[in-house]
Amino acid sequence: MTPTTPDRILTAARGCLLADGYSGFSTRRVAEAAGVPLSQIHYHFGTRKALVLALLERENQTLLERQRRMYGTEAPLWKRYEQACDYLDDDLASGYVRVLQEMIAAGWSDETLAAQVLTVLQGWYDVLGEVAREAERRFGSLGPFTADQVAGLVAMAFLGGESLALLGDPKWSDGVRGWLRSVTDLIRSLEEG
Repeated sequence: MTPTTPDRILTAARGCLLADGYSGFSTRRVAEAAGVPLSQIHYHFGTRKALVLALLERENQTLLERQRRMYGTEAPLWKRYEQACDYLDDDLASGYVRVLQEMIAAGWSDETLAAQVLTVLQGWYDVLGEVAREAERRFGSLGPFTADQVAGLVAMAFLGGESLALLGDPKWSDGVRGWLRSVTDLIRSLEEG
């Protein structure tokens, strides 16, 4: 099946964003990489910002569906959390984390962009909230935390860990992986009593 023009543009945009970052991102370069006239980017996406947000949304929806499928299984919670930690490596290697972090940074100085990035992040928080509520039902309590607080803490741990891993220092990257995986033991001990 031949990719549509918007798909070709999004694929090219992804490569350009990973290569140049958001600050160096150029729709002209994307058009060249996609093999389309610049007018096609404007026709399908409007602005540079809208193109990058469309890319983020596409990648995000794919990964959220993966998370929902994984967390929707009957496997023990600790195994599902462990799988989520494995997915972090996949998401770093795929470039998704870089795209997300680039958009977060760009959102610091653009309120409209910030609002749209927060909408994307809400999807992850919602998935984690569902899992935390499941844990609360299973365990009867999450100690001093509500399910929403646990979801927020886990979301922030992954988001912060991703930021550190992107800095490229193996010591910090290994630390992030180890710190996040250590939560597996806590969940397992709660689950297995």
